[in-house]
Amino acid sequence: MSDTTADEFRRICERARQHREEFWAEVAAALTWVKPWDKVLDDTRPPFYRWFAGGMLNTCYNAVDRHVDSGCADQTALIYDSPVTGSAERITFAQLRDRTARLGGALRQLGVGRGDRIIIYMPMIPEAVIAMLACARIGAIHSVVFGGFAPNELAARIDDAKPTLILTASCGIEPSRLVRYKPLLDAAIAQARFKPSRVVVYQRPQAAAELIAGQDLDWNETVAGAEAVACVPVLATDPLYILYTSGTTGQPKGVVRDNGGHAVALLGRIRCGMGRWPFVHRLRPALERQHDRSLRRKTRWHPGCGSILARHRTI
Repeated sequence: MSDTTADEFRRICERARQHREEFWAEVAAALTWVKPWDKVLDDTRPPFYRWFAGGMLNTCYNAVDRHVDSGCADQTALIYDSPVTGSAERITFAQLRDRTARLGGALRQLGVGRGDRIIIYMPMIPEAVIAMLACARIGAIHSVVFGGFAPNELAARIDDAKPTLILTASCGIEPSRLVRYKPLLDAAIAQARFKPSRVVVYQRPQAAAELIAGQDLDWNETVAGAEAVACVPVLATDPLYILYTSGTTGQPKGVVRDNGGHAVALLGRIRCGMGRWPFVHRLRPALERQHDRSLRRKTRWHPGCGSILARHRTI
């Protein structure tokens, strides 16, 4: 907790428990809504609770565009710093909006619309963030699968999500090796019963991928011919993303997060002074044992509101 004392945090938590709807309505009011909600918590069908029922918003607008509109266009939105590749990049809110809007336009030209699913199979590079935001921008539902995941595991997620297309990169880079993603993805598509219509590949300079005619498209070429698109309003109860976990049966289980509840929960965390994600701190010791000590500082993400330190095996 950066700006909130332990006593203050306990008082906030107690108020959230005692006056749940009033508390979360106050937090939600700080977001930009296309249409206000009809009810903060719809609990008429427990355990299927719906937050901010009837409301409409766009997660990408609240994460990026509104900061541009409020005069923060030239402020840094994202910092990419990779000691493995020796590359670093600072992206402003205006640049992030423009790159996201162009990718959103490219996805729309490929037939992706509101409610369609997209799998993102990428390393932790700026394009992965842009891909997630672009999906949210046009109302599509994204599912991130860790880059380098085994083909059979990826195939199971393809069959469950039934994505319209897949966004990927040519490779990921670990401290001791380079992992080519395209052969893994091709094997997964071959195993999967459901076949996505397209695969868009971001070619990294460390290892280019061979593109399959009729299936694969080059990321930069696809985006270059696309027009920027505006944010599409969606219901607060519409899904934002699907996150899969293997569970005890070996079959992936998708956890669905909606747009409204997700956005308000993140804003509530930040307003409580919890800028860093607790799960990152819990994972840190295990991850540090896996990596060379000289490479502890992995990719750093610094969103506009709150500091997030994200680590993963490939960047």
